[in-house]
Amino acid sequence: MALVVGTSGWQYRDWRDRFYPAKLPQRLWLEHFAGQFATVEVNNAFYRLPERDTFAAWRARTPDDFCVAVKMSRYLTHIKRLRDPQEPVARFLGRATALGDRLGPVLVQLPPNLRADPDALDATLRLFPADVRVAVEPRHPSWWTDDLRRVLERRRAALVWADRLGRPVAPLWRTTDFGYLRLHEGRARPWPRYGRTALASWVRRLGETFDDARPAYVYFNNDPGGAAIVDAVAFAGLARRAGHRVTRTPGV
Repeated sequence: MALVVGTSGWQYRDWRDRFYPAKLPQRLWLEHFAGQFATVEVNNAFYRLPERDTFAAWRARTPDDFCVAVKMSRYLTHIKRLRDPQEPVARFLGRATALGDRLGPVLVQLPPNLRADPDALDATLRLFPADVRVAVEPRHPSWWTDDLRRVLERRRAALVWADRLGRPVAPLWRTTDFGYLRLHEGRARPWPRYGRTALASWVRRLGETFDDARPAYVYFNNDPGGAAIVDAVAFAGLARRAGHRVTRTPGV
């Protein structure tokens, strides 16, 4: 299993002095981040889809082994609610594919009040090219059915494994040849940090599910106070000690 470890976003003001040198201009933060991690999840595309030139600039500013997971625009998931997906998916791909070989998985996060509609999800997923990895994060409990699992397996999309307060909030299904884990909030102190026991549990779960040839993308979304950075480093250390291959993290 190759663990691809990063954080959800990189532009947080309270990371200055904690992760970014105090005198480093913010315009150079991406370069610094990409020197310390091999991946990032871009959340702000959900709120406002960047222009194609922005994605192309991110590609030019990052090293060859860097990948960018991109969250699908909320126009498709929260406004259209998966209806008429052709135009939103085409617009998204028309911009995000400017990342070229830096494009990692596309994250499709569904609204917490969107009840299960496997047919609508299937119609959306079939619009993505076969060479674009897609991870789906449903959040209403009505989605946890065999119908959802069959759609994800047929379209070779990953079910997002998600954690809140140290516990899984979704079934731990493997539906394709890669994994995708998001860690939203831990129970340790200072908030919203994760404890070693919780992190070790996720290392074990991933190791039991994905073999050495399969990547698993792991993103820490608990950014306040730099918790995501600290926890990503701790998680990577535990995974390395367990014998797994892990992408670069600060200090390694």
